[in-house]
Amino acid sequence: EESKEKQEKEVSLFPVMVRSTAHQKVCIVVTLFPRFSSSPGDRKVSGTMSSTAGKLVTSRSELNIEDYLPSGSSIQEPRGKLRLLDLIDISPTLTEAAGAIVDDSFTRCFKSNPPEPWNWNIYLFPLWCFGVVVRYCILFPLRCLTLAFGWFIFLSTFIPVHSLLKGQDKLRKNIERVLVEMICSFFVGSWTGVVKYHGPRPSIRPKQVYVANHTSMIDFIVLEQMTAFAVIMQKHPGWVGLLQSTILESVGCIWFNRSEAKDREIVARKLRDHVQGADNNPLLIFPEGTCVNNNYTVMFKKGAFELGCTVCPIAIKYNKIFVDAFWNSRKQSFTMHLLQLMTSWAVVCEVWYLEPQTIRPGETAIEFAERIRDMISLRAGLKKVPWDGYLKYSRPSSKHSERKQQSFAESLLARLEEK
Repeated sequence: EESKEKQEKEVSLFPVMVRSTAHQKVCIVVTLFPRFSSSPGDRKVSGTMSSTAGKLVTSRSELNIEDYLPSGSSIQEPRGKLRLLDLIDISPTLTEAAGAIVDDSFTRCFKSNPPEPWNWNIYLFPLWCFGVVVRYCILFPLRCLTLAFGWFIFLSTFIPVHSLLKGQDKLRKNIERVLVEMICSFFVGSWTGVVKYHGPRPSIRPKQVYVANHTSMIDFIVLEQMTAFAVIMQKHPGWVGLLQSTILESVGCIWFNRSEAKDREIVARKLRDHVQGADNNPLLIFPEGTCVNNNYTVMFKKGAFELGCTVCPIAIKYNKIFVDAFWNSRKQSFTMHLLQLMTSWAVVCEVWYLEPQTIRPGETAIEFAERIRDMISLRAGLKKVPWDGYLKYSRPSSKHSERKQQSFAESLLARLEEK
């Protein structure tokens, strides 16, 4: 007991490099693990934080930092002693780093939030088991048959139309548009989708673009079953990529690769050409650029708002009572995502077609994008966060980290000079 008490009455102080995922920056955090000083002259801990069993514990001290530096090291103190409190309060960077660790608003945008378990007692567990049998042994086979039947009708019609009507482009496009809407309806039916649409149905008009928040690739399917949109989408491998290069190109969809800079210029040119066409399908863009978990909206890319055309916002909100429709593409393939939807009870969501907007005099493309994001977030009940969704796929620039390090070093040196 004496050795344990002695161990608990030591104080260790060391610097830890902490990388804040939420803020995508690197900063130096001085972390104190208080174990109560054994020396009678030591003072109480002040303004420090330690993590104990997942909780934030506060204590107070005015420790002499030089006592805990390596031997041979010293800090020149022209006026008075340097206290731990001076380092804790030295810069708002420490506060930001601690806040990012406690409340990481970046990674929360891309995490699935599973529902609370309800089958926790002997009365509910048999009911849950019965539900599993119904979903996997009855509903899932029926849904597979429904989807297979839809594909059979679609392919048996689409292939002849696409091959034999090449000389009659207008007729071929009209038939292919109807067929794409039909197969998307079969997909929604295979999830027992319950979708409620609000507002006027989109129409084919030149110089207009539709933008929507993005939760999963099924956003496109939910919207496509009502209107054959031409969507801009990242290229995908496997059977999804095969559908992109064959069937979806028939409605004018545009594909891109995030890793290739040349694609951006090509895509921008295709977008301008598409919105000018009077007979082209309405253009649909997901300006967030990545799937977000339907609780937040991240920054909108400004490309859709620089086309000089009318922007029609679309707000999509999924009800998680039966299944979470968020697709985490880094942890789950789209095939497994569809399997999850097809083995759930239902996919329930609401879609709002909001009032078309045009850029105001003196308004920049970024301000226009933020105004549209405000409308969508308010209508769908989503929280706005100031993050770039592409940080999900790539690390921030080293220059950003260096600027933060330089700012912290300057504030640290200025405080030391004061002491």
